[in-house]
Amino acid sequence: MQFALLGHPLGHSLSPQVHSLLARCTGAELQYTLRDVPPQELPAAMPGLLGLDGFNVTIPYKGEVVPYLARLDTSAARYGAVNTVAPSAEGPVGYNTDCTGFLRSLGDWKEGLDSVLVLGAGGVGRMFAIECARLGAAVTLAVRESSLPRAGALAEEITATYQVPARALLIGDAAKGDEGYSLLINATPCGMFPHLDECPAPDALIERCGRVFDCIYNPDKTRLLRRAQELQKPALGGLRMLILQAAAAQEIWYGARFREDQLQEIEERLAQVLRKDGSKE
Repeated sequence: MQFALLGHPLGHSLSPQVHSLLARCTGAELQYTLRDVPPQELPAAMPGLLGLDGFNVTIPYKGEVVPYLARLDTSAARYGAVNTVAPSAEGPVGYNTDCTGFLRSLGDWKEGLDSVLVLGAGGVGRMFAIECARLGAAVTLAVRESSLPRAGALAEEITATYQVPARALLIGDAAKGDEGYSLLINATPCGMFPHLDECPAPDALIERCGRVFDCIYNPDKTRLLRRAQELQKPALGGLRMLILQAAAAQEIWYGARFREDQLQEIEERLAQVLRKDGSKE
């Protein structure tokens, strides 16, 4: 079976290693390659990609591939963003397994989730906010001033669509307030390699949150996660989500199934890779 990752630029992607390790768990013979395609070459590249057994999509093509597909799964239609494509009798179908990976990462954290603070309102921040709203949680989006109009529009959309309280405010105001949250989610690149000493939230804000989730997986333990753990807050990083969204793609492609111990072993192995070579993206 042949699969690929479409994106530009791709750099040193972890995806081939993730999918290779997952495939070993099932005994599948799988080849996974990187397709770094400049925008002007996308139309010429699509027939070859659609001829594969499936492929993943990353920035900047999560929306651009939609016109080439027969239909979107509800997961992709919700966001107008595709990260997994699979062939079917009706033609290529687009899925979004990022949201699957996120929800599976949360595990039993989903129970009793009543208020969420999301730092950032970009593509992944939008997904986090909407998925939490779908779980019934009130959503606060904390952003920089330049992103406030976008965050405000998203908050209005969430309130209208999911009938839960949602609002947007400046990150500085969230940090200075005294409101508590069930979950703090970092959806910004703050703290990502090579800016290892950066943290998107001050200690006072972390202390007011029950749990912390950081979408960043490089490093596997960001400064935010380290501070949360030092403050005795349960904390999760993005590496788990990365693995689980890839596992969901393989479930779609060929019906793969994975045990929890297999996923944990893969997470440990990849964490070691990241600690050894911080240039992985």
